[in-house]
Amino acid sequence: MFSTVTSGAVRGILSYLIEVEVDVSTGLPGFSMVGFMSSDVREAGDRVKVALKNAGVKIPPSKITVNLSPADIRKEGIVLDLPMAIAILIAMGELEEKCVKDMVVLGELGLDGEVKPVKGILPVVAKAKDMGINTVLLPKDNAMEGAVVDNIRIVGVGSLQEAICYLAASEGDRNSLIKPTTVDVREIFERDSNREADLDFADINGQAAVKRAVEVAAAGFHHLLLVGPPGSGKSMVAKRIPSIMPKLSLEESLEVSTIYSVAGELKENQALITRRPFMSPHHSITETALTGGGNVPRPGVISLAHRGVLFLDEMAEFPRVKLDMLRQPMEDKFIHIARSRGTFSYPADFQLVGALNPCPCGYYPDRNKCKCTSNEIKRYLGHISGPILDRIDICVEAPRVDISEFSQKSRSLNESSETIRQRVMAARKRQEERFKGTNLKFNSDMSPNDIKKYCSLGNIEQAYLESVFSRMELSARAYHKILRIARTIADLEESEKITKLHIMEAISYRMTDGKYWSQREEK
Repeated sequence: MFSTVTSGAVRGILSYLIEVEVDVSTGLPGFSMVGFMSSDVREAGDRVKVALKNAGVKIPPSKITVNLSPADIRKEGIVLDLPMAIAILIAMGELEEKCVKDMVVLGELGLDGEVKPVKGILPVVAKAKDMGINTVLLPKDNAMEGAVVDNIRIVGVGSLQEAICYLAASEGDRNSLIKPTTVDVREIFERDSNREADLDFADINGQAAVKRAVEVAAAGFHHLLLVGPPGSGKSMVAKRIPSIMPKLSLEESLEVSTIYSVAGELKENQALITRRPFMSPHHSITETALTGGGNVPRPGVISLAHRGVLFLDEMAEFPRVKLDMLRQPMEDKFIHIARSRGTFSYPADFQLVGALNPCPCGYYPDRNKCKCTSNEIKRYLGHISGPILDRIDICVEAPRVDISEFSQKSRSLNESSETIRQRVMAARKRQEERFKGTNLKFNSDMSPNDIKKYCSLGNIEQAYLESVFSRMELSARAYHKILRIARTIADLEESEKITKLHIMEAISYRMTDGKYWSQREEK
């Protein structure tokens, strides 16, 4: 007999449905699989046969042929154990064909028949809904994740026997046998997103200039570089940036959750990612882990930081080739990976935050502590290429904190993350109203043509900026970035007009431009 069961898989960030076709016939006993698949997918055949045996199903000597359609897509890193087992049972006559009508089946089988969780459930369930399918049978541990998609029935099973009992039952008895999993997405989202952050800016003493620069960066989603000696609080500041950013919207939460689902990074029984991602990879991270890809393509760290912060601590310790791989996604908001087996695209709209020591030992220009030569400093800072520096909007120094900043009086003046976040949200609201009806979201997204439209200057401001442009030998990209930052500063100050003071503050954040950076290396 012949049978077909619908399943699904993920290719890149997109999902597609797979038809698992099984034919059981008389002849020389054997088990063969076709359909343009990798060796790891073929291994499913042995798992399925043993799982069926341990579930109490006796397979008579017969020729079993399994085809995975469509045949033009190579199946790699996907798990089709449960749909394959169900299709075999239908082909053997143990189950009826109609029991899987309008149903997608997903899951990996253990040798004892346990149904184990798989990656990419969220986009596959969304695809099933788009195709008009009304039920998804999946692992119990993935049920909460799948139930995020509304208007589709999610049935979680823990074993092959449980799945067989459910499919063998009549339509009316199924709900009493296994209750479909449901979640109130908005309730979960509001409950989790309203939890107070573990880290707060009130814990940071001093560093007023750094806090101001971070606030500007968060308001306009600008890339940021912090430069200072060890112990000046660069990492503390960076880890608290998500706490002053606006909370994820439900749409953004679903978008980020899809990426984490494909990467297999959702925790057990976790339905959504409700907080801004914060990724801080070690400088020894591989290129594939950073950008994504691999033999079985999956999102990298820069995609897991989508809509959040990518923090590179000790940025100069990262090999230059890895840093330069960030150039394209920083511009395009996507990472495109071309391999012989296909082209994959992953979202990568992140805010880059780097922390950097001024020299290998970290104490330059304090010559009482720093013994680094000018060549060592130049070589150290040279790990960060000019094109990467040119793409960083804001660069600010984090000096050593004075002991007076730890007094009770000084600490009482520290603003909380919530206070700063309210100002950031107000500035974001002004950007939202300004860019209504366009594809722009933040000031950092503006193109040169957009800058002409939204960042008009008066005669005094234009003359001042032109003189600075010539004196600092700025690039065209730096010129536009200064205007984007000035626009964000004006939004924070609730000003429709960009003033000379706004431009002056924006220029103060461009310490990597012109001759300043090279002079720093030569000292």
